[in-house]
Amino acid sequence: MSSSSSTKAGKGKSRPSTAISLSRRAGVQFPVSRISHLIKDGNYAERVSSSAPVYLSAVLEYLSAEVLELAGNVAKNNQKARILPRHIVHAMRNDSELFTLLENVIIADASLLPNIDEDFLPEEEKGEGKGSASEEL
Repeated sequence: MSSSSSTKAGKGKSRPSTAISLSRRAGVQFPVSRISHLIKDGNYAERVSSSAPVYLSAVLEYLSAEVLELAGNVAKNNQKARILPRHIVHAMRNDSELFTLLENVIIADASLLPNIDEDFLPEEEKGEGKGSASEEL
């Protein structure tokens, strides 16, 4: 027999014809490899495990989906077809968990929700009020 046979030379699993990205393997939409490079280039730690960027991309994907869903509901309630920065702020401020997570975040071009501190509101006098007009009659 000749040295060039029709059988495979190597044993074991064959390689896929196309490369599969880390995001596709993990089942997430956010770029796992980009997040991995950002973590490593940011010098947050000397060593980074291979599962850390996968976990972080999944968390970021979940948070962005949650914010976008709530902002879409706010936009729909305001009869708008687009999500504006104001809708995102409104969604963040009305959800208690997102509010605690993002309470120090400022979004550009999104006006603030009306929130007046009680100390700045005028105090009503004790003798005058809503019931005082009916008492005089």
